[in-house]
Order: sequence, then C-alpha cells, then structure tokens
Amino acid sequence: MKSGNKNGPKGHVISKVLPESIAAELEIEPGDRLLTVNHEKIEDIFDYQYYTTDEYVELLVEKPDGEQWVLEVEKEADEEIGIEFENGLMDDYKSCHNKCIFCFIDQMPPGMRPTLYFKDDDSRLSFLQGNYVTLTNMSDHDIDRIIRYHLSPINISFQTMNPDLRCRMLNNRFAGEALKKVERLYQAEIAMNGQIVLCKGVNDGEELAFSIRRLMEYIPVLESVSVVPVGLSKYREGLYPLEPFTREDAEKVLDMIHGFRQEIFKRHGIRFIHASDEWYLLAGRELPPGESYDGYLQLENGVGMLRLLMDEFDDACKKLKASARTVPQEESGGGLKEISMATGKLAYPTILQMAGRLMELIPGIRIHVYEITNYFFGEMITVSGLLTGKDLIGQLKEKDLGDTLLLPQNMLRSGEDVFLDDVTVREAEKALQVKIDIVKSSGYDFVEAVMRNR
Repeated sequence: MKSGNKNGPKGHVISKVLPESIAAELEIEPGDRLLTVNHEKIEDIFDYQYYTTDEYVELLVEKPDGEQWVLEVEKEADEEIGIEFENGLMDDYKSCHNKCIFCFIDQMPPGMRPTLYFKDDDSRLSFLQGNYVTLTNMSDHDIDRIIRYHLSPINISFQTMNPDLRCRMLNNRFAGEALKKVERLYQAEIAMNGQIVLCKGVNDGEELAFSIRRLMEYIPVLESVSVVPVGLSKYREGLYPLEPFTREDAEKVLDMIHGFRQEIFKRHGIRFIHASDEWYLLAGRELPPGESYDGYLQLENGVGMLRLLMDEFDDACKKLKASARTVPQEESGGGLKEISMATGKLAYPTILQMAGRLMELIPGIRIHVYEITNYFFGEMITVSGLLTGKDLIGQLKEKDLGDTLLLPQNMLRSGEDVFLDDVTVREAEKALQVKIDIVKSSGYDFVEAVMRNR
C-alpha cells in the first residue's frame, strides 16, 4: 500500500536491511526513512523496539524520492523486522551539562580526537551500554518512558545523597533535586545500580556513611553500589584541588564499607556496597572471595575484576592439568620459548603471579611481565585501560620481549586495533619488532593465549 505524500516528518534513515528478513521481503532498502510505527512517531530506539514487538505492525516508510509506503506486517511476537539505522540510538546523544569536580574528561590533555572530549549523560546509554548517568539530564518525560517500557537496569552516578553537597560536587544547582527521581524509579521497581566516586575530604568519611545509609533504603530495587577512588591525571590546572588517597585512607574506607556489608548481608542476604579493587591494593589487603561480589554487578567499575580474573585463571590451570596439555621441554624441541606481557601498575602484581604459575606448569616457557607507568596521563593513573601506545613503546623499546607480546584487550579502543592515543597495533609491532597478541579479559583467555604462543 503506497501513498504519494512527500511532506512527512524527518524520520530515521535506514542504514542496513538484514538478508531474508521481513524488511527485505517488503523491499525496504538502505536510504529509506522510517517515519512512524503504528501511527506513532519514533523518538529513539526504545520507541522502535516497543512498537515493533506486536504481532501486527504498521510501518510508514519514505523512499528517497519522497514516495511514502504504508506497510502492514504480520509476524511472530518479538520477531525482528530486520532493519538497522544510521544512528544506533536513533537520536542525538545527550551531553552532560554538569561541571563535576572529579570529571576525568576535564583532565584530558589537549590535541586528542574530539570524541574523547564528549561528556555523555544520556539515560538511554545506561541501558544500551551500561553507562552511568547523573539524572540531571532526565526530564519527567524520560522517567515516564523508562517506567512505561520498564527499562532496566539503570546505572546512576550518585556521588552523595546529601542534596546540597551533590549540587557543589556536580556544579549544578539542580543536582540535589534530581535525586528525587530515584524515588520514582524505586516505586516503579526499575532495577538500579549505583556508583560513588569518592573524593578525599569531600564526600568521604561521615558523608559516605550517610550516603550508604540512604541508599540502603532502596534495596532490593537498587541492587548494588560501588565506591571508587577519584582518578587524578596530571592535567588538573585550574580544576578543583583534589588529593590522592593514602594507604591509611584506603584502610578507613574499607573498614567502613565492610562494616556496612556485614549489616546488609544479615538483613538482605546481599553485600550491596562494594569497594573497587584499587582500595584493596592501596591498603595492602587481600581481595574478597568471589562469592562476596553478588554476581559481579560492578565489573565495569573495577569491582572484583582481579578476583574474577584469578578465579578463572585457577580454574583454567586445573583444566589444563586435567587435559594433560602441558608440553615437556624435550617434546618441544628442547629450546626455551620466550613471550612477554605488559600491563598497568594496578594489575601488575597479579599478572606477575599468574605468569609465574604458568611457567611452573608449562616446562620450556619463559614469560617476561612488564609494568607500564602511565606518563601520558600521570603516574597516579594505574589501570591498563588508560595506557597509550606511546607509553607502551617507550618503556618496552629496549626490553626482552621474546617472540610475542601479549596485551590486554582493554588497552584498545572498543572494536578497533588502536590505542587511546591513536597509535595502531601494527605501528606498535613495527616499533617494538615483535608480534602482538591481544588477549581478552578473562583468566581462561590468559591461559589460552600463553598456550597458543608457547
């Protein structure tokens, strides 16, 4: 069924039609525009997904010449139409209007690619990509849609539950009022996860205890809250004067958090409040056992990442022994196979220990492990995910790298063979004269990478 109306709304440009899909059968093509679904204008991907789940769907599609087609679709419930859009969100991203005292993007050096300076604060990316949002960018309309579509979980950057302090930390006079939106989400049973970026002398101490108490009121809808130390780069000129945490500070933070965890576990059967791995390493304390992380809900915040890595590594080593995949030195030609690994300061002690165990398990292999200091952002940045190709090359140039250099995948831009500073893996290989093997984040992948390069 077709219409000649050429004055329709802008709509959403279709970039891809999946082969043998409903859309392909309807002769929808890349370059067409989706105008409405069931006579409803589509605001973004959530509207599209909501309105296309029915067994009967009516699409209004506009061709490049302006001709409009009304297409009636009968399908199975939840069956995909088979179209993708130029913009995966089907809308512009909402940027952050806060001026948070701890914002890492404000601490970026000049001259990097423009996308690295974009501050997103879009609730939709919380559902799609797990991003954390401050709620200051969310309107009542946004909340209504979340509740209507029952979108969850939503990840929230709380920072503090003191409204006045939150206004000061975010430099936004509406930041305290935005916390009231949490109550609406709680009443609608929209699952939430939270984050507190802890700043020394600002939202720690009694303020942290107050925030945890308030957040406990939202259990179990609020499933977890992580406490992470503020990241401080060397590019802080003109910014709020924040100080790094000391070992004594870390011990106090952990004592408080573990006190709350015991109380919460007795009442609710979950730990709820979690300290990121940095706190344990800074305090010189052992990481908690895997079962205490409530299913690792906060991995992206560095909560339990090292514990999970070690537990997976232990299991992989047991399986390796059981499968008799170790190779006696005489069977591998009698020579010594050398490989190398590089990581940030945070994970270095763990990776070094794991490499030692593998050398005991696999005769005839030597693994060199190198700790890379982050000179690009500053030595207080210790995670491998913020290391650059320039630092990597500069510090490994004269090192014994063996036949292969293993690097963690989080050093690279998502889905690309490029470091944060736009140095490519190929450029690093050429500069270091070694083959680079990118290793995924799990302990199983760690062992498998060593085995395939032995």
